[in-house]
Amino acid sequence: MGFLLDSDIDEICERLVPLAHEFGGKRILITGARGFLGRYFTDVFLKLNALGVAKPCEIIAIDNLVTAGQLGAELPQDRSFAFVNHDIVKPFYPERPVDFVMHLAGIASPYYYRKWPLETLEVATTGLKNVLELAKASSARLLFFSSSEIYGDPDANHVPTQESYHGNVSCLGARACYDESKRLGETLVRIYHTQSGVKGMIVRPFNVYGPGMQKLDYRVLPNFAAKILSGEPVSVYGTGNQTRTFCYVTDAIVGFLKVLVGGQPGEPYNIGNPRPEISMLELVKAIERCMPELKVRYHLIEHPDTYPADEPQRRCPDITKAQLQVEYEPKVSLDDGLVRFFRWAKTAYA
Repeated sequence: MGFLLDSDIDEICERLVPLAHEFGGKRILITGARGFLGRYFTDVFLKLNALGVAKPCEIIAIDNLVTAGQLGAELPQDRSFAFVNHDIVKPFYPERPVDFVMHLAGIASPYYYRKWPLETLEVATTGLKNVLELAKASSARLLFFSSSEIYGDPDANHVPTQESYHGNVSCLGARACYDESKRLGETLVRIYHTQSGVKGMIVRPFNVYGPGMQKLDYRVLPNFAAKILSGEPVSVYGTGNQTRTFCYVTDAIVGFLKVLVGGQPGEPYNIGNPRPEISMLELVKAIERCMPELKVRYHLIEHPDTYPADEPQRRCPDITKAQLQVEYEPKVSLDDGLVRFFRWAKTAYA
């Protein structure tokens, strides 16, 4: 089994056929290209090229490989793909103008942004400013990958959370290097749009998961999978009553590309699956239900020093804006997504 599921890539491409012409013959620059989402975008564009649904596009993949791990180190061998080992915090000048810029570079796992707080800040701000300048020079459409973390810990009246919610975030909290850098990044995109006409859109992903996540990613589903598959009990932090919604990666990739092509410049879009909103204890039960052949055990523990304790108690998106403006609609149920992920992880995490 490969690092990604071929069936997932095929599913994404099938759903993107109506949009494929938008990428035909275009040059696409992706930062953080060897990370979890970056590898999906690469494989999807290369697959669209192979299917011949439009003129082949070119991919310029930028990554410094700091958090790419084993899954990101193996590069595609394709004439449409060019890899550049580069830290986007330093300016990058492509040989020719590009048509699309996707700024995925970032440190999204709480474990790693606690370890590298300054680098986390810089890639979401200085790195973003560099790609905004690049998009400005090329007249390219740009997509900035922000985060649902910019909402902080929303009050109950704002769950599900709309893009208009201003957030409840501590600028001095344990997560601040990530949360606040993403919030500032969104401000930068809006300024470049209003001041310079850059066609920059913002997506706020809500707990995207799926095959291709690093075993040592330290986010909840890789954590749970690694423990369960090694026969150990799952560690559930705090009370286990904190809730999340989970968006399977095929749905997320389709949503992101719909925003890139059809979103309104300067605007943010929630991309996630609003159903079901479940607690971490309920997630353990869902895994047990979907994968009955696995022995699933858990224990409650205090938040470790490597993981910030001030996590949001609830996180659930209102996706009405994306539904209305770019026809985004998640299709993969939580149970289906968990089965796909755990079947993949059985081999990948062995």
